[in-house]
Amino acid sequence: MASSVAENGVLTIGADEDGSRLDRVLSRHLGAGHRALILRLIRKGNVRLNKKRCKPETHVAAGDQVFLPVSLREPDTMERAPVSASLLGKMASIPVLYEDDSLLVVNKPAGMVVHGGSGHEAGLIEALKQSRGLDDLRLAHRLDRDTSGVLLMAKHLDALRRLTESFRERDMQKTYFALIAGHPYAHAGRMSSNLAKGVVRGGERMVVDSEEGKASVTDYQVMIEYERHGFPYAMVALNPHSGRTHQLRVQLQHEGHPILGDGKYGEKAQLAAYKSLGGKGLMLHAWRLRFTHPVSGKSLECKAPWPDNWSALLG
Repeated sequence: MASSVAENGVLTIGADEDGSRLDRVLSRHLGAGHRALILRLIRKGNVRLNKKRCKPETHVAAGDQVFLPVSLREPDTMERAPVSASLLGKMASIPVLYEDDSLLVVNKPAGMVVHGGSGHEAGLIEALKQSRGLDDLRLAHRLDRDTSGVLLMAKHLDALRRLTESFRERDMQKTYFALIAGHPYAHAGRMSSNLAKGVVRGGERMVVDSEEGKASVTDYQVMIEYERHGFPYAMVALNPHSGRTHQLRVQLQHEGHPILGDGKYGEKAQLAAYKSLGGKGLMLHAWRLRFTHPVSGKSLECKAPWPDNWSALLG
């Protein structure tokens, strides 16, 4: 039995969610974009589990009934923006790296949002749902708009739940490539820092905050060093062990080696030097994802070749 919402706003927990945390159930069922609202309404007592107040971390069982306030009853219709003909037309050219009855893995192009909201039209996930007739397609993880590469999606809730658990238990191995300013002194190492949201000149962004931030760890390896027209830069491989917002971008900037083309965290002089070489866009690419298939249990590895515009800087 799958979870379902009745007309009176009561969500009945299905067998596929038995034993899950309440906040995670609602995030999967209603959309991860509503997580902050979900947590706030649970804590205010507006969400009831079997007619009683509950906590976000409460574990649910098959057959449990969760009362949802009006603001959570039809979130999908609220967050769905119309999918433009232009965006739909791009779906045929999106490279598919792997697909079966449970998963869809694509090579996301830079400059495309993964889902609608925050001022954007519908994103990649909404366009794929419509173009492929996959109403239950959900993101298993996210990539920034300007980051290209491997993007993993689940075609049904059970697969999504297991993939989410794999990410949480760090069974997933992610490798990114980035072109960064300068030449790191140590050719390999680990970046460990606490990241938090901070308000700086130019708006809100993630910052290193040793007291309030969440622990973030990334291993790096310098692959190749370059220097052109007096501007040093390098290609590095990055293996994040946590998944904070803008983690790689913030940590590299904090080390003095921002990612080329990063208009949010890079320095003006480095951005200008990068553009003088013909560079355009953020040089961050999700190259490889290794994980266990949520149904078969087999080990999978998906790789995405880097975008064509990287070639000019890698020659």
